[in-house]
Amino acid sequence: QVQLVESGGGLVQAGGSLSLSCAASGRTSSSYHMAWFRLAPGKERDFVALISWSGENTLYGDSVKGRFTISRDNAKNMVYLQMNSLKPEDTGVYYCAARRVWTINPHGVDYWGKGTLVTVSS
Repeated sequence: QVQLVESGGGLVQAGGSLSLSCAASGRTSSSYHMAWFRLAPGKERDFVALISWSGENTLYGDSVKGRFTISRDNAKNMVYLQMNSLKPEDTGVYYCAARRVWTINPHGVDYWGKGTLVTVSS
């Protein structure tokens, strides 16, 4: 079992920055690839970023490339999402996810956090 707890969400103006954290607990949490997804009202869950268990490989959704950075610290069992140049369309609930399969597909995620709300005002 892996438990995931997100934090760091809040209200920010367009153009601003926000940093999200995901605390993972569980004996084998560092062996999972970790991802961030977001869910906006009226939309399907959207892939944001993915990082390999070692931290050596990353993938980003097209809408966040060049603005968001995913990282992890396995010694602390933490995953981070640094979000810069935020836009109103980045608004949504951001979910941390742990998975064994290297894919951006939201289906088949092994563990989900409960999410943290990010609101970007124009």
